[in-house]
Amino acid sequence: MANNHFETVSIGNIQVHVLPSTKFKTTTFVAYIGQELKPETVTKTALLPAVLQRGTQSTPTTIELKRKLDDLYGAILFGDVSKRGERHLMEFGLEIANERYLQDKPALLEEGLSFFTEVLFAPATEGNGFKASYVEAEKKNLKQKIESLQDDKIRYAAQRMVEEMCKGEPYALFNHGRLADLEQLGATELYTYYQDVIRTCPIDLYCVGNVSTEQVVELLRDRLASQVTGQRKTYTLAPVVREVKEEKVVVDRLNVKQGKLNIGCRTQTEITSNDYPALVVYNGILGGFPHSKLFRNVREKASLAYYCSSRLESLKGLLMIQSGIEIGNFQRAVDIIKEQLEAMRQGRIDQQELEQTKATLTNAYKEQQDRSYELIHFHHQSVLAGQERTLEQMLQAIQRVSIEDVVRVAQKVQLDTIYFLRDQEGNADAKN
Repeated sequence: MANNHFETVSIGNIQVHVLPSTKFKTTTFVAYIGQELKPETVTKTALLPAVLQRGTQSTPTTIELKRKLDDLYGAILFGDVSKRGERHLMEFGLEIANERYLQDKPALLEEGLSFFTEVLFAPATEGNGFKASYVEAEKKNLKQKIESLQDDKIRYAAQRMVEEMCKGEPYALFNHGRLADLEQLGATELYTYYQDVIRTCPIDLYCVGNVSTEQVVELLRDRLASQVTGQRKTYTLAPVVREVKEEKVVVDRLNVKQGKLNIGCRTQTEITSNDYPALVVYNGILGGFPHSKLFRNVREKASLAYYCSSRLESLKGLLMIQSGIEIGNFQRAVDIIKEQLEAMRQGRIDQQELEQTKATLTNAYKEQQDRSYELIHFHHQSVLAGQERTLEQMLQAIQRVSIEDVVRVAQKVQLDTIYFLRDQEGNADAKN
């Protein structure tokens, strides 16, 4: 297996992670800025990446910024927000051609890093804040994004299930923020918040490509000298062990023809636990792949679902099951899903299921080596967890997982919330 070891160097409160590799013809920069998920900051945090991509001090207009990307041989700039566990992450990326593979050999690494750090640390401003026109435009875009959630019924049902399951917990917040916050949010307030984020929040800068760590770090030291502060805040994981006292059933009604059945479980297993690789295998056997129990039993055998799968939110200790069903099939679908959870607890897993899942997981992890962004994402998960588990270590751990290990984690999984999005007709009882 190729060496996918990131070399990490601290520059004040900023950690720089470099993966030198001859595999890629482009160089990828990614920056993560981690904020706690909190009601008072969730909307500001969601708005920042869009505003920062509008312009910098040297390219203050959108046209100038786009022209700069063209000058960098068609570089691609992107930014967004996500939540991982109870962290709200601002994510920025820049992908540029590697100068080693260009005929005229421009200093693209230096120019790309200069531009990328300017996007992060030297945004376009006016007076004591961001450009007001940019903030207002991006507030409209964010408002539309929040409002359009209900148009995507799969995403809407997933978010509603999380809101109900994690009521009172930061994770219940929607990563794109809240409509009620937008109207009063101004350019000066947002800029003050941005300055506080840069000064106090953990920042991780990644570089993957045919580069040397020394060169990248030297270029960044020059450009970050005025930005770094002393001590870096560390990420802390919220406890994932949360006893379920009773199952919740929540029914929402909208104008839909197909029901969305989402089930949330507490895994009670931390990502840093020795049981975590077994939990990953558990999810694969349960609902992670087309050969999994949920897909075979709910969709194929019973013909109850258009889709049925499961996924992990590893940093929060959650397992989420998603399915699309005919509205009248609610109870039968719930019963069969519960049967699969119970089959896992009882150890009704054959060796073929185990080996097929291990092989599929191994292929999926190995494919990450061919995508720079996924290598970065995998490594940053370790940063958030506060404990590095390399790709090689994860693959070895998966191969060691036995059926007994899977049963052990299965017996810790507790069903927490059943959420059903159904039509506006019929009885109030979700079963009818």
